[in-house]
Amino acid sequence: MSDLSDKIKETAEDLKGKAKEGIGKLTGNEELVGEGQRDQAESKVEHAKNTLGEKVEDVKDRVKGFTGSGDEKH
Repeated sequence: MSDLSDKIKETAEDLKGKAKEGIGKLTGNEELVGEGQRDQAESKVEHAKNTLGEKVEDVKDRVKGFTGSGDEKH
């Protein structure tokens, strides 16, 4: 499971992006809209990266379960 601080950072980045995008739309500031969309995309990338890391660790644990401790060298 992702560290709680990672999830908080992802959520904060997403909310910041949504706020920027919303303010940009209200004020007609296309640059701010773009920044907000970028922040949201970065949040999604970080979430995907953290989720992938979790899946890799799960697979490693399963492989260790099939092969023993996983500490032995052949």
